[in-house]
Amino acid sequence: MPKTRRDYYEVLGVERGASPDELKRAYRTLAMKYHPDRNAGDAEAEDRFKEVGEAYQVLSDPARRRQYDTFGQAGDGFASGGAFNFQSAFDLFDMFFGGGQMSRPRSGPRRGADLRLQVNITFEEAIKGVTRAFEVNKPSPCPDCEGTGAMQGTSASTCTECQGRGQVQRVRQSLLGQMVTVEPCPRCRGEGQVVESPCTTCHGQGLVDARKTIEVQIPAGVDNEMQVRVPGEGAAGPRGGMAGDLFLVINVRPHDLLVRRGMTIIYECPITVSQAALGDTVEVPTVDGPATVTVKPGTQYGEQLRIPGRGAPDPRTGRRGDQVVRLRVVIPSKLTERQRHLLRELAPPDGKPHPVRRGFFEHLKDAIGI
Repeated sequence: MPKTRRDYYEVLGVERGASPDELKRAYRTLAMKYHPDRNAGDAEAEDRFKEVGEAYQVLSDPARRRQYDTFGQAGDGFASGGAFNFQSAFDLFDMFFGGGQMSRPRSGPRRGADLRLQVNITFEEAIKGVTRAFEVNKPSPCPDCEGTGAMQGTSASTCTECQGRGQVQRVRQSLLGQMVTVEPCPRCRGEGQVVESPCTTCHGQGLVDARKTIEVQIPAGVDNEMQVRVPGEGAAGPRGGMAGDLFLVINVRPHDLLVRRGMTIIYECPITVSQAALGDTVEVPTVDGPATVTVKPGTQYGEQLRIPGRGAPDPRTGRRGDQVVRLRVVIPSKLTERQRHLLRELAPPDGKPHPVRRGFFEHLKDAIGI
């Protein structure tokens, strides 16, 4: 099941209306506090370092921040628009602070690739949430070498070129003097270890293709093209590297009668002329089953009724929006002579229609000139 994460504002310790400068200060303080170089061997600090980086990456981008404020972490991947892993946290730190002595060495087994899977769900499943099981074909640890890449009875050895650090220093002279650069070790490709006797099944990669069934809880309130992130269910990393993530790209099938606009669900309700004039009780569809609304006498074309709590839920808070019922008066195209006579009786003596009542929003539009 996807892991539930904390609210990004809570992670950075700022209010929801925090300014960009407040976000920067909060990130700077927490990134320095939880940097792994200052917390060697502390797995919790490493998790916090990544969490802080991901929160700042989303909230520092105005477009992503607006999406997050509207939709929250709809399965996680939606807000960030892609994978944010441990390496990403260091890349962000280096970009923010300009690199330097606290840059993290790029050593150790490489992380596996992220995978994406298109998922079709119904309109009702998107509103209420659903648990789905998927079969995914992905690179997985080799069963013969248990993912090490080394033949049975052997093991990987420390790289002699980089002494297991995964990096080598290059010194060169320039007009500005001596410059030292750090690069991934070319012999072990930054992993710090070399497989001298590779496994014949996986050819030393530690990976084979395998099918796996994964059960995922798709949260209530997801919308079309949102992504649900399943941590650690992507491709396994070569020779014991950390697995990537699986992203489920949501495709919501349209409903026959209902349309969604954010947290609001809309139903276009046809009514007859007599219902509009005399009033009536009308049954309308909702995602929770039929509901009854009251059409008041004298209802005009386009008037709206609201059913509280029957809309889509906010993926972040779970609070549901409303359903709006738009009343559409259907004018009959064929009339009997008696019906024609009755309608003529309803016509005003001067032949002019009665003025339509103006509502608050129409007066407001006039006042502000739109």
